[in-house]
Amino acid sequence: MDLFISIAAILAGFVLLVWGADRFVYGAAATARNLGVPTLVIGLTVVGFGTSAPEILVSIMAAFNGNPGLAVGNAIGSNITNIGLVLGVTALVTPLMVNSGTLRREFPMMLLVSLLALVLVLDLTLSTLDSLVLLFGLVFMLVWLIRIAKYKKFPEPMQSEYEREIPIISLKKAVFWTVFGLIILLLSSRMLVYGAINIATMLGVSDLIIGLTVVAIGTSLPELAASVMSALKKEHDIAIGNILGSNMYNLLAVLGVPGLIAPISLDPEVLNRDFVFMIGLSIALFIFAYGIKGPGRINRLEGFVLLGVYVSYIVILYLGLQ
Repeated sequence: MDLFISIAAILAGFVLLVWGADRFVYGAAATARNLGVPTLVIGLTVVGFGTSAPEILVSIMAAFNGNPGLAVGNAIGSNITNIGLVLGVTALVTPLMVNSGTLRREFPMMLLVSLLALVLVLDLTLSTLDSLVLLFGLVFMLVWLIRIAKYKKFPEPMQSEYEREIPIISLKKAVFWTVFGLIILLLSSRMLVYGAINIATMLGVSDLIIGLTVVAIGTSLPELAASVMSALKKEHDIAIGNILGSNMYNLLAVLGVPGLIAPISLDPEVLNRDFVFMIGLSIALFIFAYGIKGPGRINRLEGFVLLGVYVSYIVILYLGLQ
């Protein structure tokens, strides 16, 4: 009976997380538009932050419940899932072209953020100071993105894409969906953490593994839905931009916030296995999509490679449980 309730809590949590994240982003983006915020700024900050809201809230709930491994696994696992599974599947659906100059600036920034997180956890501890550094990095990144969006000196394809996607509704309705979506995210993240912790306990699996797999996949569902839909609409820059933004938010906010609640001791496998895959996939994405001499491109073969690496990672995690 307990197993059934836990599985039901996880499934319901996933469904509500996806729907709540969609409503939250819908309302927050429309609210910002009503307040006169430029659409490119909204896309790079509000939308990016909103798609990472499930990971942030799940990590906070896990840290408060005394399960920091779940929070760490969620942050790193979501990044691996975003590149390997989400972009891999999206590129198999339709090859992705990268035309945005803004994205070309975000690629090296994502690598720098990944290396910063790696340096901070080399001692296998995520301290309060480490978390403060990550959160300061979050503020710096937001300011940097806003400056790029407001003072761009080149045509930006993403701007027209965001113009089509950001809703035009009344401020009252926008605020309602923002608040309602946030409430749904809070409730669903609590359900998901409750179910995940119970499953981990019953199966004798560590919180870290559950965070890297079940929870990471579940909280990455909004990114998967957004990227596939954007790609099918020929909004390729948004499809990839959602992933770059989400991955930076995951490391700076999702990994940073739990350390403020209590210092976290990390499993050595986080460095030896998980960070290796995360940074390796980030470098592969950079090579595939940056476009040094012209527009970048992630074709179906490269999408298959990304997906293959992700499947290999899951197999390694499974074999480690035997």
